[in-house]
Amino acid sequence: MTDRIYSTDQYATSMDATIVDVDPDDGRVLLDRTVFYPGGGGQPPDRGRLHLGDDRLEVVGTSADDRGVWHWLDGKVPATGTTLRGEVDWQRRYRLMRTHTAMHALCGVVWDRFASPVTGGNMEPGVGRLDFELPDWDPEAREPLEEALNRELQAARPVEIAFLPRDEADQDPSLIRTKVSLLPATLREVRVVDIVGLDRQADGGTHVASTSEVGHVRIAKIESKGRGFRRIRLVIDEG
Repeated sequence: MTDRIYSTDQYATSMDATIVDVDPDDGRVLLDRTVFYPGGGGQPPDRGRLHLGDDRLEVVGTSADDRGVWHWLDGKVPATGTTLRGEVDWQRRYRLMRTHTAMHALCGVVWDRFASPVTGGNMEPGVGRLDFELPDWDPEAREPLEEALNRELQAARPVEIAFLPRDEADQDPSLIRTKVSLLPATLREVRVVDIVGLDRQADGGTHVASTSEVGHVRIAKIESKGRGFRRIRLVIDEG
């Protein structure tokens, strides 16, 4: 199994690693440890590069399976046993961390006001969308919702990571903010992201350590996605 450094140290930008398996036909390598998040929960996988002496290979994608984290490479696949240094595209990753935390904060604000579950979501660096079941939505609520979201972000709430045994996590239904639980049946330990005092849920993605790092967020658009469902699009203001 790959040592998933990103899961416990979200600010780690590089690592030394060894290739433990290769798939030359698919252009990918399996590493014994990595800082590259393989994607999931609406967050896209990291990109970056692997350094092998004077050579550099671009990491164009990552994914995970029951063996660990695979890294897709732009170039010739090195041999099993090769040692290397990996470096994530930090600027892109950090924007995703801020975006993901903003989306969790939005979950908390919507839950506090409407007790509405999430029915879907996705993000790219600096932008994201969440779908909610909101049968009684009032268009006039958009501005107050944005103001409440930014108040929570500016409150500099700490964002903490914990790991719970699966049986303990299953006894706390509040950890699942989606309408349907997306936790795999084989998962034995559940990673929990806690925006202290606002939102606490099972999640495997990367986040900033304080909501103050997110910055100002705009609710760019709220769309109807069928009877009783709304899609909320948010944008992180830069500068």
